Amino acid sequence: MDQKPNKTPNHMKNKTSFILRLLMSVILFQSLYFKFGRHDQAVYIFSTLSVEPWGRYLLGTIELVFAVALLVPKTKHIAAVLTGIIMMEAIASHLLTTLGIVIHWNDQSDGGQLFAMAIIVLVLSTTEVFLIRKR
Repeated sequence: MDQKPNKTPNHMKNKTSFILRLLMSVILFQSLYFKFGRHDQAVYIFSTLSVEPWGRYLLGTIELVFAVALLVPKTKHIAAVLTGIIMMEAIASHLLTTLGIVIHWNDQSDGGQLFAMAIIVLVLSTTEVFLIRKR
């Protein structure tokens, strides 16, 4: 008997959901290197926000927990919501403080990459939340 792959709308939503959550996790995981590794850029950002070093370690720990929780079936929904909230806070930090969209430190610039990554993760988490609501 020839079995065809399951192409139901729910199956596609589940696949899409997993891809969105995996992308968010990868972005969160890669940022940990800079936070926990005491990269000059991360130290500059958290010093500018007057929360260095404890804020850097705290946010790194929160992002680590969320990156894992996004991949765990029982916690994926709340993790998607909370990840969106911390990305809104990151975007607000860029827009409402002297950080700005483009981070400049030690004669270097990120070209707006951190701001863009925060927006990307916010869009991914918002999309995931809407997928959850439609199931």
